[in-house]
Amino acid sequence: MKHLLSVCDAQDQVVQLLDLAMWFKKGKSDDKPLKNKTLAMIFQKSSTRTRVSFEVGMGQLGGHALYLSTNDLQIGRGEPIPDTARALSRYVDGIMIRALKHEDVVELSENASVPVINGLTDLEHPCQALADMQTIKEHRGTFEGKLVFVGDGNNVCNSLLLISAILGLNMTVACPEGYEPNAEIFKKAQELAKESGSVLEIIYDIKKAVKNADIIYTDVWVSMGDEEEQEKRINDFMPFQVNEELMALSNEGAIFMHCLPAIRGQETTAGVIDGPQSVVWDQAENRLHAQKAVMYSLMKD
Repeated sequence: MKHLLSVCDAQDQVVQLLDLAMWFKKGKSDDKPLKNKTLAMIFQKSSTRTRVSFEVGMGQLGGHALYLSTNDLQIGRGEPIPDTARALSRYVDGIMIRALKHEDVVELSENASVPVINGLTDLEHPCQALADMQTIKEHRGTFEGKLVFVGDGNNVCNSLLLISAILGLNMTVACPEGYEPNAEIFKKAQELAKESGSVLEIIYDIKKAVKNADIIYTDVWVSMGDEEEQEKRINDFMPFQVNEELMALSNEGAIFMHCLPAIRGQETTAGVIDGPQSVVWDQAENRLHAQKAVMYSLMKD
């Protein structure tokens, strides 16, 4: 694995990365494997969990994280991405970027001589997917079962399809028509599923979708960049709200997941996200450990 732009970049290392993340979480490592190394963190979008988890993670591994908004960089004034990649590569040991367009991250990686990590794009969110699988393994002890993603077939959904297909976890996407996951991603996930035995499907009937669910996962309806569609999206997604009635249709012991931030009263209710089935805070914490595993794997000597 040279970069982590997509879940597919870690296809052969997913299990190893998850084992390493859980090892880090148990506090097994007292050394500083990334001592004197620096991670440049480029943010084209605002962030809480991504920024803090990467910055804290680098510190715990003995390195240093450098926060760079587009206002801090010449890229914000029109410097070509290849020039930025080449310059940063002379200073730092790795680059994490939270970008508006996935193509920009690909272009950055093609011109950088250091590892590039996708901290979120419009197409994928691989670091979130790794943390999610770590959370599922911790709470369920297995990847057998059924994950139902409810709502917008967005970047998080795309990465979850890929990683579920790699690990053999069955996954159903429950969404309104017109909000399906990326077609190419879904096709790739189906190809991966042939090897693992995972069953992937898209269902427009929410009650049918959550039947026999072991994990119910949702995300905000209006992502950054979709604000102009806010009213339409809220109307379209309201029947797909994850509330107590919907959770009651899932299997006994089912868990609720959300990548955060959440808007209570929209994609979910306070009773669900703050209730006993919710594991969202473990999810949030596991971003730290999963990303430490990624940084260690990409940046260690």
